[in-house]
Amino acid sequence: MNITRRQALALGAGAAVVTMTALPRLSLADTDAVKAAIDAVAGGATPEVANVTLTAPEIAENGNTVPITVAIDSPMTDDDYVTDVTILAAGNPAPGVATFHFTPMSGSAEATTRMRLAKTQDVIAVAKTSTGKVYMDRKTVKVTIGGCGG
Repeated sequence: MNITRRQALALGAGAAVVTMTALPRLSLADTDAVKAAIDAVAGGATPEVANVTLTAPEIAENGNTVPITVAIDSPMTDDDYVTDVTILAAGNPAPGVATFHFTPMSGSAEATTRMRLAKTQDVIAVAKTSTGKVYMDRKTVKVTIGGCGG
């Protein structure tokens, strides 16, 4: 089958139109997806803005490697300890970035990682304890060069 130059240009233009109309809707997480991710971690409990310290740069010069540290103030005893910490990026295509699991033997509930951010957005840390309480913290990170090709 031979494709003419006109047919090739028409196919290319059609693909470009589809890409430009479909990708913007798929590229960023919406607020419903972020809320659903928080609700999945919280398990029905309302997260309190307390006991979680999320450390992130105010301005990230390169969105490819943004350092994030999360620390939770918890006694880490057999009766009361942090079980899970989930980090979410509200503006990324999939909001879930990482989940860390802890036990009383962890000693402290603290984790450090690097993440990719596509644009300026909120980074959210949600911590769940063995007693059923849920805590969270949120920071806005301004990205000057996007980590997802921007």
